[in-house]
Amino acid sequence: MEIATVQMAAVFALIVVSLVLYASEKLPLEVTSLGVLCALMVLFQVLPVDGAQGVNRLDAVRLLSGFANPALIAVLGLLVIGDALERTGALDKGAALVLAAGRGSPVATVTMALSAVLVVSAVLNNIPVVVIFIPIMQAISLSIGRRPSRLLIPLSFAAMLGGMTTLIGSSTNLLVSSALVQLGERPFGFFDFTIPGIVLASVGLVYLLAIAPRLLPDHSDMAQSLAPDNRQFIAQITVAEGATLDGAGFSDGAPAELADLGLLLVQREEHAFLPPFDGVTLQAGDVIVVGASREALAQAVKSDPVALHPRFEGEVESPERWLIGGQVLAEIMVTPGSTMIGRTLEDIGFRYKHHCIVIGIQRRSQLLRRRLTEIRLEAGDTLLVQGRRDDIRALRGNHDAVLMEWSAEDIPAVHHARRAGLIFFAVVAASATGLLPISIAALSGAVAMVATGVMGVRDAMRALDRQLVFLIAAALALGAALQETGGADFLADTMLAAVGNASHAVVLSVFFTLVALLSNVLSTKATAVLFTPIAVGVAHSIGAPVEPFAVAVVFAANCSFASPVGYQTNLLVMGPGGYRFFDFVRVGMPLIVLLWITFSLFAPWYYGL
Repeated sequence: MEIATVQMAAVFALIVVSLVLYASEKLPLEVTSLGVLCALMVLFQVLPVDGAQGVNRLDAVRLLSGFANPALIAVLGLLVIGDALERTGALDKGAALVLAAGRGSPVATVTMALSAVLVVSAVLNNIPVVVIFIPIMQAISLSIGRRPSRLLIPLSFAAMLGGMTTLIGSSTNLLVSSALVQLGERPFGFFDFTIPGIVLASVGLVYLLAIAPRLLPDHSDMAQSLAPDNRQFIAQITVAEGATLDGAGFSDGAPAELADLGLLLVQREEHAFLPPFDGVTLQAGDVIVVGASREALAQAVKSDPVALHPRFEGEVESPERWLIGGQVLAEIMVTPGSTMIGRTLEDIGFRYKHHCIVIGIQRRSQLLRRRLTEIRLEAGDTLLVQGRRDDIRALRGNHDAVLMEWSAEDIPAVHHARRAGLIFFAVVAASATGLLPISIAALSGAVAMVATGVMGVRDAMRALDRQLVFLIAAALALGAALQETGGADFLADTMLAAVGNASHAVVLSVFFTLVALLSNVLSTKATAVLFTPIAVGVAHSIGAPVEPFAVAVVFAANCSFASPVGYQTNLLVMGPGGYRFFDFVRVGMPLIVLLWITFSLFAPWYYGL
């Protein structure tokens, strides 16, 4: 047996083993990826692929080059940028506008929400988009009398469809473009496949609006299966001079800023106003005592991070000092025997001792009608605290109160939202106009997010996905091995032999089907990288242009609709929607068939095949 045949057979065997391990998840994904890289380096050190002047074309430098691949750098940069936008709540206002604009019509609201997801996903990582819209779709489902399970799979699918329309819409698209460069082909431009992408996305959107909800069952979501959190925390708001509440009255009900908070007391120096508050006009310095759920208080903090900070007598401080770094809300419980029992927050000096601010107190079934700063703590009291992540973690070692780990929730740094939005639009503009390659623009944008204080270095590092790094590096190494050993040409010839003397359009259609089906078994990224060299080989073998076959890889690899493990956003909605595996098959397979038919009819005409 010739050495070239042995090399190719070994690569095929390694691909099969890696795909089985990836699909079964018997080993951590990082371990499988590193194992693939090690196996490839050992294989081609023993059986080198000789090139010009005896150079090994698959040496360690070539096989490990995926870690420095521009597409990987771009993906990681976009992950950081997307996480920064989510942390600052930069997309929340737009999402709220979408919800408000269609309030009069349930159909219009769902249509606008899914359309907005599709458009935003064209230029932003899909994961933060879906995270932001999950509670919005849940609210929409309640307003129109449907279960969330009827809308959350369509939400995930809309984000995936939007990702098909531009180069940065999905990391899969960037990987295909990068693989084309390695194969000596022209890479994609920012809008190269936007027109066929819009056609497929439009057809898919109609399906999601008209058909998908009818195929989905009425599952109870995870949140509905749990008992509702009816706890009421006592909190207080100090009216600042010149603020919106300064001069607000109660003649037409509570001011909009207090609509979701139960008003208990308005304290003005020594005088206290009790409900009803008819004739009361708020003044600077008034303290408003409210009783509200944690969710309502969290929403108030997101709107104004310092609104619920209690002020002590004679205290002069700048609120900004408590906004440095990523902010977190968490709950702690006062323990029996705690030194805090019988003392007020001012007596304890809690904020100065722990660098966290108590913004709410909950005492079993009691609703105390007094200022937060005057409440003497008791054993069992739950304190809602706000602080930096590291300071919240430091509460673990506190013997006076127990930190409830499950309760930690990030607070969007809304004061950085405009800055984050400007950086994001600069990245998109630079890459869309060709001023900068997407890898440089994305990396520069990620650095700018850290340099301007939008997020810290640790937050940026947490946004990076190590599984993604190792998976992409291993997939690129397998793709290089497939190309250099002749495996890609062998697979291309095998497929061509199976379709006989069919036209270019038929070959393209069959190729799309093969990639789309495998994308639901493997990850979209691995499928894209492995099939790009095969696409190039097929195109060269039949004398067709490479672009339509490369575009077929982009679209088909993104068609992982029939499996919850095919794409991350499917996993995100699985819990909130209460879905089972077969729900994705039931809704995803018809969509794949519909997109295959659309692509098979439109692409040959569009590319002149």
